Amino acid sequence: MPRTLAVANQKGGVAKTTTVASLGAALAELGQRVLLVDLDPQACLTFSVGLDPEDLDKSIHHVLLGGVKARDVIVPSDEGPDLLPATIELATAEVRLAAESNPQHLVRTALRPVEAAYDWILIDCPPTLGLLTVNGLSAATDVLIPLQCETLAHRGVGQLLDTIHDVQRLTNPGLAVLGVLPTLYDGRTTHARAVLDTIAETYALTVLAPAIPKSIRFAEAPAIGQTILTTSPRSAGAKAYRAVATSLL
Repeated sequence: MPRTLAVANQKGGVAKTTTVASLGAALAELGQRVLLVDLDPQACLTFSVGLDPEDLDKSIHHVLLGGVKARDVIVPSDEGPDLLPATIELATAEVRLAAESNPQHLVRTALRPVEAAYDWILIDCPPTLGLLTVNGLSAATDVLIPLQCETLAHRGVGQLLDTIHDVQRLTNPGLAVLGVLPTLYDGRTTHARAVLDTIAETYALTVLAPAIPKSIRFAEAPAIGQTILTTSPRSAGAKAYRAVATSLL
């Protein structure tokens, strides 16, 4: 069985998609077989790895609701991770998902036939606490919470933890909280350092190291459909994600 890592935070702009793409690429560099799952209707992960969602005929939307098999939608990669892509159609899925029996388990059910082909499955959850995120958490063995090193970014983390606890209690008792990954970290500022120092105490969660530094390199990479590990392989950001990937192994 692969380790299935749901990357979740209902706040946008905390480098959630960047974390999925970069960690996936770093794990693939380490020889791991990796599948990325785009569960966000904005399809930013799909775009970030070089696919235009508007050009796709099939996506995870059709896997969850249209009877299409995941293996027929997965976009393979020779060197990096494979991808189960998303399109904007996924935005309409939650209403229809709610009408299904056991709607919180649809992602888990969809992934089960392809699990044996991978060592890691990384799920990019949407920036909400709705049914798609619950599906991602219900399918996962672990959950990782990217957290921007700013005070306002902490708002709502308690709600996310409540949702995680509900999932553990009701649908996925084996779900483990891997911890918090500090992102967009600017070590030059006293504020960022102070926030980083208080994360573990505030949430009683493991804080993964190293913190992911704030860098324009992260914004540049998706524009050409790649990750920072390819566009700036020697940058501090690339080194940080490689270090986190190594620690996960």
